[in-house]
Amino acid sequence: MKLTDFHIGLEFMEGPFWWRCTDVGTRSIAAIKLVEDDPVWYAGPPYIIEEVVLDEARLADCHLTEDEHIEAALVEADTSSHPGYPHEALRRMTEARLKSGAYPRKGMFRFDRVWNDGEILHPYAARKVGQEWMISLYLPFTESWGEMSEVQFVALPISTPHDTKRRAEQAPRPRGK
Repeated sequence: MKLTDFHIGLEFMEGPFWWRCTDVGTRSIAAIKLVEDDPVWYAGPPYIIEEVVLDEARLADCHLTEDEHIEAALVEADTSSHPGYPHEALRRMTEARLKSGAYPRKGMFRFDRVWNDGEILHPYAARKVGQEWMISLYLPFTESWGEMSEVQFVALPISTPHDTKRRAEQAPRPRGK
């Protein structure tokens, strides 16, 4: 969905949850997650339950019906150039992420970045080394692992579907195992 599709009171899906729009801004919306059985929780503003800001990236994953949500997931699966994540890679990333509990900027894990050679870098965990945070990375096209400083990682551009497609079209690179 686009920002212009939203209005106060609109109910929509994002991820596995239903939400209600509570405010529309210039680049984002505020919404409450509809998970309570008793409607008294949804009286407001102000609301008893937490209002969450959904930015442009999250708005793109919003849908008005479950069918639209499922159809979008199928289209993404059929058209994405992303190679996906093998089971063992997901397991390793999940275990490391659990150990990253003290990392203060969890939003860092939301977006893949693009290295200057076009490689896609997926952040999945962080660890502190002295005074510096190191970001753990998975490179899905080479199925290899890496690490770089938070400062260096955040300076890289956020990966777009165009970046992923361009990387997929490059000649395969040797796996870094």
